[in-house]
Amino acid sequence: MLSHGQVVRLIFGLKLRELRQERGLTPAEMARACDVSVSYLNEIEKGKKYPKADKILSLSKVLGVSYDQLVSLTLSRRLEPISELLQSDLLKEFPLEMFGLDPLRIVELIANAPAKMNAFISTLFEIARNYEMRQENFFLAALRSFQEMHDNYFEELEQDARTFVVEHSLAAAEPPDRTELERVLTEQYGYTLDRDGLAGYAHLGRLRSVFQPKSRRLLLRQGLSGAQEGFVLGRELAFNYLNLKDRPYVNASFPVRSFDEVLNNFKASYFAGALLMDEETLVRDLTALFAAKTWEPAALLALLTRYDVSPEMFMQRITNLLPRHFGLQSLFFLRFDQANASADYRLTKELHLSRLHNPHGNELHEHYCRRWISVRLLAELRQQPLATGAPAYTLGAQRSRYPNGDEYLCLTLARAGTAIEPAVSVTVGLLANDTLRQKVGFLDDPAIIVKEVNETCERCTIPDCEVRAAAPLEVERRQRQQELQDAIAALVNEV
Repeated sequence: MLSHGQVVRLIFGLKLRELRQERGLTPAEMARACDVSVSYLNEIEKGKKYPKADKILSLSKVLGVSYDQLVSLTLSRRLEPISELLQSDLLKEFPLEMFGLDPLRIVELIANAPAKMNAFISTLFEIARNYEMRQENFFLAALRSFQEMHDNYFEELEQDARTFVVEHSLAAAEPPDRTELERVLTEQYGYTLDRDGLAGYAHLGRLRSVFQPKSRRLLLRQGLSGAQEGFVLGRELAFNYLNLKDRPYVNASFPVRSFDEVLNNFKASYFAGALLMDEETLVRDLTALFAAKTWEPAALLALLTRYDVSPEMFMQRITNLLPRHFGLQSLFFLRFDQANASADYRLTKELHLSRLHNPHGNELHEHYCRRWISVRLLAELRQQPLATGAPAYTLGAQRSRYPNGDEYLCLTLARAGTAIEPAVSVTVGLLANDTLRQKVGFLDDPAIIVKEVNETCERCTIPDCEVRAAAPLEVERRQRQQELQDAIAALVNEV
């Protein structure tokens, strides 16, 4: 992260360099006129040093500008995009060090070639505006990259969860009792739990919890399932036990204030998953599930029931463990929401390990392939009556084959919608390779449906698709483009 001081030094250096060049002064001429060394002037222009007031006054006189004009944080119109980036929360909060990037190196790149960097930054801003990308989009993308760098497994957080269990005398091999989690929150961290406080806020909709830091009161929505409440309690314990200060105060996704908030929210959620689903126990259960020679949906549903967690929590948790304990690094996780039967399918969470797999998100307002099991199970749930109490679940497995030759074993859990919550499907897709064949005994079970699939209807060449939701417009556009290129080539080469 770039500090405020680094930003101030860099802007001052960029402005000084631009004004010097506009006056036609070489670094040596400028240094002599201001009675400083060339090396010192060079360090100022690169943002490494900030001169004292008397030197700033001397520089301003030589350049023919006022003292205030020279020290202001406003750059010329030509360098305005650089100024916008440097003073934005994005660069101040973006975790450069987490990706092995030295902030000083970024400063040096900008200082050495401001015109080129300005063009590059302008391009990024234009793309961001055109696709309505916000600061939080960059933060969430950085978080996903951070997860991918570590195969979505974090030993320190796993150990923290194990230590917590020991310190509070919880049963390690069994899912912890929610009353015990509540006891720790109230007795050790001074919480008060209020299960009626949100009843008067119907407009908050899906909001499951709100934490009021001044009174340390945790408001819980009435009617939460045991799984939902357990996750909320686990997250609150994590924020306190791990001493995570920058944090969201609600469970839903709201505009974020900093990358630290995004990262800490992830850590707390990971800790809650590790607390509710013990690593060693779940690995043993998954080993037994995968060893079966036939696909047994009831066995997967039994695990969901045993751990008393939501489908999303369970499927996200196994993405932590499959790479580390089963060698299955090539996988993806998708979460789809659908508010009602006539609404679009929205890809609301996505994670790819090892590479960008098929399927992946598409922000071009195209129609996701209806042959995906993620979408198909949601459609099947829509045929059932709207859930009024506990939502109905369905699950399934599918081998999805893409035009590029990739094949994935997709395991999907879906939950029916309620009057206030959308229907949700969560999928873990595993690349069908030699490692998967060694680890998953039921991969070739004929009971698992095999489907030819594609990314979106607009990009799909499957003829007579029974569930096509849109014409193959992108395929047709590419065909027209190819025909045009062929015609031009023929014309150019005509004798």
